[in-house]
Amino acid sequence: MSERDAAARPGVVPGGRGTAGTMFAALYGGFVPHPWDGPESEHDAYQLFHRRSLAMGWLDERAGGGGPGLWAMNDAGRGHSLAARGAGPVSWFQVEAAAVAGDRPLPAQPFLRCAQEVTERAGVLRLTAVQLLLPLRAAGTAQAVPSLRTADWFAVGGPGARAAVRVRVDGGSDPVLAEVAERLLGDFGALDQDVFTGGVDDRASADGFPAPPFDDRFWNGPPRYGVTLSGELAQWSGEAVGWLAATLADCAARRGVRGPLLFTAVRHGAVFR
Repeated sequence: MSERDAAARPGVVPGGRGTAGTMFAALYGGFVPHPWDGPESEHDAYQLFHRRSLAMGWLDERAGGGGPGLWAMNDAGRGHSLAARGAGPVSWFQVEAAAVAGDRPLPAQPFLRCAQEVTERAGVLRLTAVQLLLPLRAAGTAQAVPSLRTADWFAVGGPGARAAVRVRVDGGSDPVLAEVAERLLGDFGALDQDVFTGGVDDRASADGFPAPPFDDRFWNGPPRYGVTLSGELAQWSGEAVGWLAATLADCAARRGVRGPLLFTAVRHGAVFR
């Protein structure tokens, strides 16, 4: 672990003009680092994420945001000192998301793709769970949910790629998400997509999901009001999880949810206590 990783702490970044808020991602599972990735390596999570974001055109390099990228770099690390003992993430990433137009989704899909690629660049990852903190933009003005335009991409993997998952969407201490959950899920169920097929899980608590690796003051915690789903995802990847997260976030925003959402997806068979 580098000095940057050891000292990193997630914290609220003051949102400049042109920003939507802080996005945070944590990846959980097994991880075996490559031989070159030792304690003295300069290629820490922050550096690798910055370089990958820049290479893909996703990085906003302007001070205060407002540039052409999807996010401004904030922090990243391996493991986390604030995570529950024995259940911490393999890696975590924090950015300031750029504001998006009404016909565009939150950039959760490229964000998680970048996070997974960076982690796999440093070692062998056996991904078992993904956690996202999403800032909700104002409800879009477009008639269609923006991410539907990319849903067919995930059909390429075929039926053998589908994975059983449980998903938790939590609004923290704000009850508004629970109040609109039935209508929100009705909206989602009416979408012409099969990236995620499933429904409400009767085990409606947050049991079986990893606790967020940050303080409750970082968002609107603790996790308290939310909905749990179970079903199949078109493929088990950060990119597919990000698509689902962005789509559910958009449905929530359209139903009046404004606070940050904690989104967690756990692959079938993974155990968190």
